[in-house]
Formats: sequence, C-alpha cells, structure tokens
Amino acid sequence: MTFAVTLGRFLLGLYFFLPGISKVTGYTETLSYMALHNIPLPEVLLPITIALQVGGGVMLLLGLRVGQVALTLAALTLVINLGMHDFWSVYEGVSQAHETQNFVKNLAIFAGLLVLSGAEDLPQHRLFAGR
Repeated sequence: MTFAVTLGRFLLGLYFFLPGISKVTGYTETLSYMALHNIPLPEVLLPITIALQVGGGVMLLLGLRVGQVALTLAALTLVINLGMHDFWSVYEGVSQAHETQNFVKNLAIFAGLLVLSGAEDLPQHRLFAGR
C-alpha cells in the first residue's frame, strides 16, 4: 500500500509541477485564457497559481507536508475547475465537450488529493526515504 501511495503522490506532484511550468512558458496565452473565462485579476491570480502548482508539485514529489499540500492543491483544483472549466458557459473557440472532460477529470484529481491528504496516517512515504 505504501508503494501505491508513493506512486500516486509522485504522479499527482507531476500533474501540478508540469502544468505550473507550462504556465510560465506560456504566460501570455494563459492570461488570455483566464480573461476569456472572465477570471477576475488574472495578473494577480496567475502568479499565485504558478507558485502553488510548481511549489506544491515539488513538495508532493519529495513527500514534504503531503497532507497540507494535498488539501491546498485540492482547493486550488476546485477553484480552477469552477472558473476555468465552466462547460455550462459558451465561449467562442472553446469546445464545451473538452471543458466538460476537463471538469470531470479535475473532479477525479480533486478526489485523489482528498484521499492523499488522509494518507498521512500511513508510514512515511518520502520519495528518497532510505527504506
């Protein structure tokens, strides 16, 4: 079970780390996408999102403060899901089917993060633990 939790934690860490980096390299495009979805203060929220995704992703990868980080990323995922993957709204050039798929996928990620936050009670499962 510890291996499964470690692997899941590592993959969730990658899931946040890599998109966080892509938001840095595609900063202008991400700002435009946020504006398209009527996200308030995208110039403020994008750097916060990047910091949470990159920092939280690294912390999950390394197994640091897993429970707290998982809950923080779960909250971030829920906020992003409601704001950016609002399949019930129609935007020019945005596929509702794709947004629906992203919304449902993010619900699964949210659920996985909630489960991971409760996995703190398991024995330590740091990536570089000498066990």
